Formats: sequence, structure tokens, C-alpha cells
Amino acid sequence: MGRYVVRRLLQMIPVFIGATFIVFMMMYALPGDPVRALWGERAPDEAQMAALKADLGLDDPILLQYWHYLTGLLQGDFGTQISSRREVIDVIGDALPATIRLTVLAFTITVVVGIGLGLIAGLRAGGKTDGLILFVTLLLISVPVFVIGYLYQTYLGVKWDLIKPTVQDSEDWGQLLLPALVLASLSLAYVARLTRTSIVENRRADYMRTAKAKGLSARRAVTVHLLRNSLIPVVTFLGVDLGNLATGAIVTEGIFNIHGIGNTVFHALNSREGSTVVGIVTFIILVYLVVTLIVDLLYAVLDPRIRYA
Repeated sequence: MGRYVVRRLLQMIPVFIGATFIVFMMMYALPGDPVRALWGERAPDEAQMAALKADLGLDDPILLQYWHYLTGLLQGDFGTQISSRREVIDVIGDALPATIRLTVLAFTITVVVGIGLGLIAGLRAGGKTDGLILFVTLLLISVPVFVIGYLYQTYLGVKWDLIKPTVQDSEDWGQLLLPALVLASLSLAYVARLTRTSIVENRRADYMRTAKAKGLSARRAVTVHLLRNSLIPVVTFLGVDLGNLATGAIVTEGIFNIHGIGNTVFHALNSREGSTVVGIVTFIILVYLVVTLIVDLLYAVLDPRIRYA
């Protein structure tokens, strides 16, 4: 196991460099001058622009800029905002708590509701309940997030008054419930369908017939054997989806005006704050890499037959 972890950590290095290099090039090598954007419609002061570029290192060749960014990351420096001159790590620190709360709540809803619906549909495959769940999940997959957000906000929040329709305080978990439902809708639909398919396939497996032949109760056969083995592909999806929830929060945080990572990226893109976008995306890449490693290690917990050398 130790060797496997070391090998995976070494594999993460080129992946991290490649991903951050692409994002860095997209923000700094494409047409457009983030320093010039500070002046808006006004005529810029060329001397001030040159001084600011020199101070931020933006007058260096693009590859040298990227090298400086990488070496800065080793010291925990995610860059500096061009407009406010704040450290990007401080910007992330201010926005991250709201996004973490929203993501945790959305992920919990995804796991509980998604796996629950998938289990019910899989155990009743071919029935009316299965057909209803498949229809609802297909509907959630087909409808854009901003439409789902509007519908939830209008009906669940305003007309039926079941949940608070707006977020005044992102530290209040109750106010985050509606945006978390919106954020989780697409993910739980995929999880439900994936769980259902896996349950249907594994119900016909030899180990299930053996469990029944040994006299195990239906509940124990489902919880100990069927569900555990069926969750392996679901765990893979959930690991990747954890990062998707954080990035997908851009639309959801915009709808509900939550000042989190997603909203910060959206405003940074609008104002050409390349350092902020690159810093936040770098942080998300790190989260992705760590989560994928944890997911791989979880395989051995779910399936004792899996061993890492």
C-alpha cells in the first residue's frame, strides 16, 4: 500500500504541472491585458502600466512567469490579485468556507438521496417505482442548472414556502439547503441511475446466490454483500463529483448570491483577474488529485479482493 501511495503521488506531479500550465496559458497567453483592464474605458497611463507589470512580473516571458508561479506555490504563494494587490490565498480563505458548507451539504444530499433512490429502483427493477425514479432522474439530467434553480426558488421557496428562497447568511446551514438541493440535483440523478444499474447487475451475481443459499436474510444479503459491491463504481463517480460540485457552484452561487469560490471565479473572469482565476483553479486541481487518491484507496475497503502493491 505504501509503495502504491508513493507511486500515485509521483504520478500526480506531471498531471498537476500539465493542468496548471494549460490554465496559466489560457489566462495570460490569450489576447487581452489584465493590467490594461484596470483602467476600464479610460485611457491608461503607460508609465503606471509598465511599473505595475514590472512589479507583478507580467513583463517577463510567459514561460518564466509560469516558472515563478510554480516556485511560488512551493512556498504556499498562489499569486497576488492585480486590482486589490491582495494575496490570492487570502481571497480563497475568505470565499472557501461558504463553498465548503454548500459543497458538504450538496454532497450529503447526493449520497443519501442518490444511493437511496438507486437502491430502491434496483431492487424493484421493471416496476412502477423504478420507472418513476428513472423518469425523474432523466428530467433532472435534461434540465439546465439555472432553470432548476429558478423552479426550486419559485415553488419550494416562494409559492409553497417550504425552504428559505434566499441566502442572507452563508453560515446558516438552513439557508444553504435550497442552493444545496439545486447543486446536488444533477449529481444525485447520476448517482441514482448508476447505483440502480450496479444493483441490477450484481443481484444476478454468483455471490448473491451463494449468500441466499447460506440462509442469509434478504436485508443482510443486500446491505452486506449487494450494496457494498455495487458501490464501487458509485464511489468512483462521487470522488470526481466532489470536485465538480465545487466548480459547479459557480452557477448556483450566482443564482443565490453566495460569496463563495464559484462567485469569486465568476467575478474574476469578468474583470480579467488572471491571478485569482489561476490560483483558485490550482487549488481545485489539488483537491481533485487528493480526492482521486482517497477514492482509489477506498476500493480496498469496499472490496477485500483489491490489494495494492
